[in-house]
Amino acid sequence: MVYRCQWVKENPIEQAYHDTEWGKPHETDEALFEALTLELMQSGLSWSTILKKRQNFKEAFANWSIAEIAQFTPKKVDELMENTGIIRHRKKIEAVITNAKATLEIQETFGDLATYLQTFTVYMPDPKETALFLSKELKKRGFKFVGPTTSYSFMQAVGMVNDHEEQCAFREV
Repeated sequence: MVYRCQWVKENPIEQAYHDTEWGKPHETDEALFEALTLELMQSGLSWSTILKKRQNFKEAFANWSIAEIAQFTPKKVDELMENTGIIRHRKKIEAVITNAKATLEIQETFGDLATYLQTFTVYMPDPKETALFLSKELKKRGFKFVGPTTSYSFMQAVGMVNDHEEQCAFREV
């Protein structure tokens, strides 16, 4: 039997996500933006719910095209509120659009989202402090639904911090 982190249930979707994606570096801005969006959508819900709806999110949010999402209108938000395949929480949907706009500004300033995010792990060795600082900095840049818990979960998901349990077969040293 392969040992996985305890948060992974006996659920093939969660296991596949854990084994192939979670904690590994996400190299494109679209992948990073997707991870951030899924984390903010997960707030208050189970991770398995989000993973089951993942493809629906991708389709609803323009295949994670940040520039396209930034152009979503209030009419598009109303359409998304009717989409039973995603989490229909108006403030979260609006946050995704706001975050896309803020991401475009980061890209303009830093070249890409990955470069911007790297600055946080280089100078702050404590992951919890980094998450708090990242949350504050993202909020200063206009991001929404990026509190410390969401920021920390995002950091775990995209490999900014290695939180696989010591005995996890998928932990990379």
